[in-house]
Parts: sequence; C-alpha cells; structure tokens
Amino acid sequence: MTLLNFRRRRPTAPQLPPSALEGYSIEVMPRTAAQIGDFRALLPESTRIYIAHIDGTPIDEMVATAARLVSEGFSVMPHFPARSIPDAATLQDWIARYQGEAGITEGLILAGGIPAPRGDFHASMQLLETGLFDRAGFTRLHVAGHPEGNRDIDPNGSDRAVMQALRWKQAFAERTDAQMGLVTQFAFDPAPVLDWARRLRAETISLPVHLGIAGPAKLQTLIRFAVTCGVGPSMKVLQKRARDVSKLLLPYEPTHFVAEIARACAAEPDLPIARLHLFPLGGIPAATDWAARHGAAAAQPAARAV
Repeated sequence: MTLLNFRRRRPTAPQLPPSALEGYSIEVMPRTAAQIGDFRALLPESTRIYIAHIDGTPIDEMVATAARLVSEGFSVMPHFPARSIPDAATLQDWIARYQGEAGITEGLILAGGIPAPRGDFHASMQLLETGLFDRAGFTRLHVAGHPEGNRDIDPNGSDRAVMQALRWKQAFAERTDAQMGLVTQFAFDPAPVLDWARRLRAETISLPVHLGIAGPAKLQTLIRFAVTCGVGPSMKVLQKRARDVSKLLLPYEPTHFVAEIARACAAEPDLPIARLHLFPLGGIPAATDWAARHGAAAAQPAARAV
C-alpha cells in the first residue's frame, strides 16, 4: 500500500482553437525592446506592437523604439498617456515626431498611471478632443477598457463613470474616420471579463475589444504586477493558485483563461472580443514562445516562416 504519493498527474492543458491567437498584439517598453536583437525571430509578420510610455521615459527613446520596430516590419502603436503630457503643444510635437521619424499613424490614448497630471490633461477624452490626431491623419486610435472596473475612475467601486466614458468613446468613434478599439488590462478570471463583454453588448457599445492576457510568468511576478495595476477579482485566482503547492513552483500560463474566452466567443459570436493583447510579464521571449506553441501557423515568428 502506498502511504505517501508525492507525484500528482498534471492536468492536460486545454487545446486552443487555431484562431484564438490569430492577429494577437503585444506590449513592450523601450528598455525591454532593447534586449531583443530582432523581433522577427519572435513575432509573426506585421504584429501590432504597443510601446508603453512609462512616466519619465524620454520621448526620444519612445520614437527611436518605434522607428526600429517599424523598420523590422511591425505595426507600431505607442501610448499617449494624458497625465504625462503637459499641454497641447507637447502632444502635437509627439505626434509630429512619431509621424516624421517613424511613420506612425496609430496610438493608444489613455489617462496614464500617475495619480496627478503634469499639466492640462487628466483623461484620454481630453487628448481626443484636441482634434490633433484627426488633423494628423491617424488611421487607428485605441482607448482603454476596464473589465474589472477602475478605482481611479470610480473610487466607490461602481462602474458609473467607466461606462459613461465608454459611451463617450463610442460616440467619438462614430464621428471620426479613425478605426477605434478597446484595449484592456490583463485579467486571470474569465467570468468578470465575459460579464463585462456582455454588458458592452447590452449597452450597444460596439468597439472591438483587444483583451489583455498575462504572458507566462512566476506567480510572485504576477501578484506584484496585479497589485501595481489594480487588478481586482482576478487576484482571487492568483491567491487560490498560491495555496496549491503543486502549482506554486510552476510558471503561470494563460492557456486555460484563453480557452474559456474562446469557448464563450464560439457560443456567443456577437460578443465584442476581437483579438488578444499579450502582456509579457515574464519576459518577451517566454510570451512569444507560448503564443507560437498554442497559436498554430498564424502565430509563428516571421523569421521562422521564411
């Protein structure tokens, strides 16, 4: 009789449908991008790469990173964080530099992570209202979505202000020539994400959702990022995982999360979830390797496909 059995059969990872990772995007920073010799060895051709603008990062570094990624054949979307932009003249200069030095015509317009604005702007809607993106001929403008709410916008824990902002952004999308979309923070629990997507559908908010997912990483790393980024209900998933010794030493992978989202989208084709947006919290190579392993032909790196 076996008294102690330390070996536990690892559950089989779910199989993702081939289309789940088709057209996925990824987020980098200038300092993390600089560690990658050639993104073509990691990403499919024409992948959209968002460049996060952390407060204090010089615009020179942002523009140089954008120009480098464009030269490697990728679609590049830099962040425009409202609270880090002091005035309209600075915004106009950034737009002109991105266009003139990197050929950029896309941007993720968001409030930014700092608590107090550096100048005139505190919300993404104010940047859009300047009309500078439209006048510059930007073809695609993405804005932030918050499936688990946002205490910065709704301190009381409701979603009143968040939904009001989404209705404004929907109306803006209907009067601009630029293609609009919602990019969300990463999450770990599919239930609140799917509830939020159904709420958008009920509210007739039709902006396509680029759903944030966390790339493979150690549990401690994920918890640190989740606390920093204000992830709400999803923290329970990480806490439950931390109590399971068999999972504590294994890196987290978003396979189960994505499988649940894909299953729901197949059952409800009118959900507004359009693409996945990958946050490489455990490093860019680990994230792109996971995508290549689970994303079939459409997720294979450009250099490998040659």
